[in-house]
Amino acid sequence: MSNEILGSNVKGTTLVVETSDGREIYDSKFLVAALLIHVAQGSGKIEPEESSQIIDLIEDYFNLDGSESLELITRAVSEMVDKPTLVDLLMDLSPALSDATKEDIAFMGLKVVAADGRRDVAEMEQFTETMESLGISNEIVHRAFGRYFNQTGASN
Repeated sequence: MSNEILGSNVKGTTLVVETSDGREIYDSKFLVAALLIHVAQGSGKIEPEESSQIIDLIEDYFNLDGSESLELITRAVSEMVDKPTLVDLLMDLSPALSDATKEDIAFMGLKVVAADGRRDVAEMEQFTETMESLGISNEIVHRAFGRYFNQTGASN
C-alpha cells in the first residue's frame, strides 16, 4: 500500500482517500477505532489494558464479534502507520456525526484514557486535542464526563 495520499473527499459518512495504489474507503466504524487508538497513543504507546478496552468498546458499540473488532482495530493501526495524515483527514467526517455519536466517542475516549489506571497528562491532552479537532463542543465533552463518572462512580 502506498502511504502517499493524493486526495480525499467525504461522501456522506465515509471518507474516500486516493493513493497511487487506488482508492481506500473509511467509514464511521474505522473513524471511531482510529480515534480511540489515537487517544491511547497520547502517552507514547498503547498499554495492554487500553488495547483490551478499545476492542471491548468497538465490539459493544458496533455489535461486532471479537474477531471483527480486532480486525477493525488492526486495520486502523496499520493504516495510521502507513498514512500518518489519515487521522487529520478523518476529522473531516465530524460534520456527518450526530451530537449523540460525538458524545459516545468522547465517552469511549475517556474510558480508554482511564483503562490502565494511571492519570497520564499526555493522554488527556491528546483526548482534548482530538475532541477539539473533531469539533466536539465543551458541552458534549462535559456530558461525556458526566456519563463516565456516573458509570464508574468516580468523583470529578
